[in-house]
Amino acid sequence: MQRILIAGLGNPGQKYKNTRHNIGFMVLDSIAGELGLSFREDRRGPGFASAEADVQGVRILLAKPLEYMNRSGPPLERLRSFYKIDPDDLLVVHDDLDINLGRFKFVRSGGAGGHNGVHSIIQALGTDSFPRLKIGIDRPPPGMPADRYVLGRFPPEQKALLAKVIQTASDAVLFFAGHGIDEAMNRFNGICVGT
Repeated sequence: MQRILIAGLGNPGQKYKNTRHNIGFMVLDSIAGELGLSFREDRRGPGFASAEADVQGVRILLAKPLEYMNRSGPPLERLRSFYKIDPDDLLVVHDDLDINLGRFKFVRSGGAGGHNGVHSIIQALGTDSFPRLKIGIDRPPPGMPADRYVLGRFPPEQKALLAKVIQTASDAVLFFAGHGIDEAMNRFNGICVGT
């Protein structure tokens, strides 16, 4: 059975829970909830929590690196190597400042675009050729540093939209697992949740 590795990016610990930078964790938590799964720190190597399920004839391995964002790559590469998963069968789910909240973008490869977690993964894998699901979180307000913005929480007026974003992103990830990057791009790129 084919195995797909889905990595959601975020920072560990209660301090960072539900921050904009942790939207990858939120999406994986949503998928795990739908599938009745629980995350466990993995015995195959330190640095990540994982959960597995068979969905649509594919074995899905959900993984949350538990190092800080800028060190996401090494634990993820250990997991990928252990299971001998091709980079094409890895999907990284992460926040993106250059996309509006409510929009998504699947890409098959590319640079880090200033995202420290993606940069760490590119360095650890030795390639930038792996699929990603970029989830928009909006640009910071004028004068606010990007690092402070991404480590902030979504304001109350965005909570309803955020819930729809997380649900749609969860659906998009499961669709990718069953159909691949091309069909996922065709179906989800360009949609806007909440309009």
